[in-house]
Amino acid sequence: MPSGKFPSRRAFLKSALFATAPLTVSAKAVTPQGAMTSGADAISDRTRWLAILERISQPVLEAISQQKLRATMPVEARPGLVEARRQSTYLEAVGRLLSGLAPWLEAGPGNDSVEENLRSRYRQWARLAIRYGTDPQSPDALNFGTNQQSVVDAAFLALALVRAPNELWAKLDPATKANLVRALVQTRKIQPGFNNWLLFSAMIEACFCKYGQPWDTDRIDYGLRQLDEWYKGDGVYGDGPHFHWDYYNSFVIQPFLLNILDAVEPVTSRWAFLRGPVQTRARRYAAIEERLISPEGTFPPIGRSLAYRFGALHHLAEMSLRGELPEGVRPAQVRAAMTAVMTRMIQAKGTFDSKGWLTIGFAGHQPEIGEGYISTGSLYLCSAAWLPLGLPATNDFWSAPPQPWTAKKAWSGVDLPTDHAID
Repeated sequence: MPSGKFPSRRAFLKSALFATAPLTVSAKAVTPQGAMTSGADAISDRTRWLAILERISQPVLEAISQQKLRATMPVEARPGLVEARRQSTYLEAVGRLLSGLAPWLEAGPGNDSVEENLRSRYRQWARLAIRYGTDPQSPDALNFGTNQQSVVDAAFLALALVRAPNELWAKLDPATKANLVRALVQTRKIQPGFNNWLLFSAMIEACFCKYGQPWDTDRIDYGLRQLDEWYKGDGVYGDGPHFHWDYYNSFVIQPFLLNILDAVEPVTSRWAFLRGPVQTRARRYAAIEERLISPEGTFPPIGRSLAYRFGALHHLAEMSLRGELPEGVRPAQVRAAMTAVMTRMIQAKGTFDSKGWLTIGFAGHQPEIGEGYISTGSLYLCSAAWLPLGLPATNDFWSAPPQPWTAKKAWSGVDLPTDHAID
């Protein structure tokens, strides 16, 4: 669809869609940190999430839908690294953002016309992002295979395709599909690091497997078996041979393991023996993540890549989407906890620049928190927290009255059952 079909961002925000039910984040659209809403307000959490989704996503997708991403997206990075990061940052923004949006884009129609109009627009933008991002003749052609980082974000794009088979694969025109496959194949020349990166190569091959393209079983086998060897116990994997206290079990490891297995299982039973252990560990780690959210809607700023903000809740979002939360953890308490975290972070001063792009930081603009590999595009991994938007509004995750999460209950004196390791 020609980019001229889409209004400017300002005009879009003023459209009848938002006049009916504003989705733009404001003081009235969010709950004070840690506060519980009434049962009548339960669905409004979904509106809050959509407001956050729109505020973060629109600058990226609107720009690339008009082939203006490179021309308009700022590149923030460590001093002296801006030009180096420019080689990867645009693919980072698109691949990561689509991986978080994918379940919502793929979801069936709901009863809310405002949300459906918004979703329709974002589906079109997402397909245009893939079209222009993989077209070598486009000014917004993304760099696949030209730098080490590209295998990471090609994998996030592949994850988006796995999560949205209809909207982000089946509805692509033949030329775009061919360009997309060509682009992903180019990343095979990159040797992944001996850590969570093994799952990036595996995810790309799993995507090829799912869509009937030639695929490399060895890359998948190596990634899955090596991560199994790095399992440390009680639901936690090492990111390489050693344990690291960070959120990479959530950013990458556990959600990727689950989605790789999902993609290949209809084709082969070769890795079926891993499904049981992976599922058991995934439930335990989801329980740990939920317990890490404080009564105030914060979580410990531990380890690297904190600039991904609430992307640290990727795995908790994944298990919520799947309806596979651990025993004793109710969907409504997860929703309440995640809403508190996202609201707190999105409201931190300096989170966005003057034109609405994310800035480097954890709670606001904190450039020193960004490692050398972090740039503006990296920050859009925060979209991983939005996966439950793929559930219908009638699902308990959205429709049940909000409930206090574990830490909120514990610190308010509620008598809780004991917590135990799984192995």
